[in-house]
Amino acid sequence: MPNIPYASIETAESEEIRALLEAIKERRGGKALNLDRMLVHSPPFAEGWNIFFRKVRRELSLDAKLRELAICAVGVINGADYEVRQHVPVFHEAGGTPDQITSLYNIDDAVNDAENFNAAERAIIRLSIEMTRNVKPTMETLDAVKAVLPGTQQVMEAISVIAAYNMVSRILLTTGVDMEEE
Repeated sequence: MPNIPYASIETAESEEIRALLEAIKERRGGKALNLDRMLVHSPPFAEGWNIFFRKVRRELSLDAKLRELAICAVGVINGADYEVRQHVPVFHEAGGTPDQITSLYNIDDAVNDAENFNAAERAIIRLSIEMTRNVKPTMETLDAVKAVLPGTQQVMEAISVIAAYNMVSRILLTTGVDMEEE
């Protein structure tokens, strides 16, 4: 049960909100999620969110598997089941395995799990843990990420994805967004 009621997509009161919902549905392949129904309570925020996350999900040079691994790791660390459940299928599409997701649920062991994760993946998990729990990662962790990614742009994008999806977790958990009914 959400802590703030969802906005009704079907009976949106203004043309502005209806147009915004159409843009959101277009980005999501024809449907709006409960998260979107929460965000449209603030049309300017929802509009900015839609533009920002379209770019995060479609325009970064960071490898999609690493991006989705970071997103799932953040969701696991924060206990944001909604976030994890939305992104596990995308992680699988990007080449992630069921064993990797299982390992992520014990995040403190996953960071050292060389059987399921390569060096780049372990560095991203470690960065996700430190940025989520401590906000500021150690230089050792940042240096490990720099060593496994091809350039500064990808490092910055990894940092930014982790930061962005920490924001997603906090909104999901504070507002009580629950999974869509099937």
